[in-house]
Amino acid sequence: MDNVHVTRRGFLQVSTAALFAGRTSAGAERRRNVLFIAVDDLKPVLGCYGHPMVRTPNVDRLAARGMRFERAYCQYPVCNPSRSSLLTGLRPDSTGILDNTTPFRSRLPEVVTLPQRFREAGYFTARLGKIFHGGEPFDDPKAWDTTFDGRVTKTGRQGEGRNLTGGQVKWCQWTAAEGGDEDQPDGQLAREAVRLLEQDRRKPFFLGLGFHKPHDPFVAPKPYFDLYSLERLEPPTVPADASPLHPQAIASPWKAAFDRFTDRERREFLRAYYAGVSFLDAQVGKVLQALDRSGRARDTVVLLFGDHGYHLGEQGWWNKNTLFEHSARAPLLVVVPGETTAGASCGRFVEFVDFYPTLIDLCGLTAPAQLEGRSFRPLLRQPEVAWKEAAFTQVQRGTAAGRTVRTDRWRYVEWDDGRQGVELYDHQTDPGEYHNLGRDPAWAAVRAQMAGLIRTSRKL
Repeated sequence: MDNVHVTRRGFLQVSTAALFAGRTSAGAERRRNVLFIAVDDLKPVLGCYGHPMVRTPNVDRLAARGMRFERAYCQYPVCNPSRSSLLTGLRPDSTGILDNTTPFRSRLPEVVTLPQRFREAGYFTARLGKIFHGGEPFDDPKAWDTTFDGRVTKTGRQGEGRNLTGGQVKWCQWTAAEGGDEDQPDGQLAREAVRLLEQDRRKPFFLGLGFHKPHDPFVAPKPYFDLYSLERLEPPTVPADASPLHPQAIASPWKAAFDRFTDRERREFLRAYYAGVSFLDAQVGKVLQALDRSGRARDTVVLLFGDHGYHLGEQGWWNKNTLFEHSARAPLLVVVPGETTAGASCGRFVEFVDFYPTLIDLCGLTAPAQLEGRSFRPLLRQPEVAWKEAAFTQVQRGTAAGRTVRTDRWRYVEWDDGRQGVELYDHQTDPGEYHNLGRDPAWAAVRAQMAGLIRTSRKL
């Protein structure tokens, strides 16, 4: 790491003399390519994360090639704030993006985004699907040489399905669609990615591939629904002795509709989400096969992640936008030829704000000065090296901010800097985060320590 300098605030500066991976046949140095796979609303319900039922053979094979991160946390568990943060390398307090309606360029007109930095460095850059929060006005034209968005076909709109709330929550709809993979946008994205990978080009590439599923509405070709029998699905149950939810923990009128779910409706929701995950997995498989056929896998960094977590009935919630573990934590798989060990796992804390400095580091580019994350490249070779002690996530509830810190043992939450209450969960005895110790005097010292970490995080 002689080419890397970390400034006082943790900004990473990487010399252009940093090593590139791989060589051409003539022996000249070749920059690493990047295959950046963003998956909408994907929680770690994957075979490689130990899920006993969800079928994800292609993502599992990707994990078997490189490193699986067990503790990867988004900075904001909603699409636009999460992506604005990780693609600028700035925490939400710095981006000012705290909702799904504000384009990041309206607040940060001069910021250099992650794909923009690669384009400026001479990379061919392509956006397929959802990388930023959709197309205009959320996309970043400065970042891309080319873009592509799929569109569902007439056949793909047809099929069996229903709204699980009787229409009260419009997005809560599943459809076991007619037609094949390419009647859906994600199938078309995979096809276009394969086409680009099969092209012969001299430039290194940054391919941003943003799959929509398993995001709602829960639409996938019928064969993926057929993988899951309703009778075998087991929705989670909230323990009878669970603490009452903090008023700000799940502040949504949708909760009342979810509370009326029948057992069948909970099972149908699970089946629809799992079908979307398996559909996504099949598209990832097509792209990885094309990468292998192209001969470029040996000099391509592959990074696959869910943009935030998701509740599937935990805490009685069926969505995101909470500060619980299920919403803040998401899957992260990284393959770096020559650096990652096949089938490795890492239990250290990684934050999504770290993606930007890590990819810049791995590809030998100079980082913009504003980055607030930290390159986790050292973990790729030594996953047990001393690292971050905590990860930070936040949400906004009107004028009140909710902030959480996750450490090895604890999750601590403050609402409006503690003025509207705090939560404390002991992962040693309560990994589901159902028993709130926020008012227990026995844990006052722990709460004070966690509050200190949150104060520190706001200075990063």
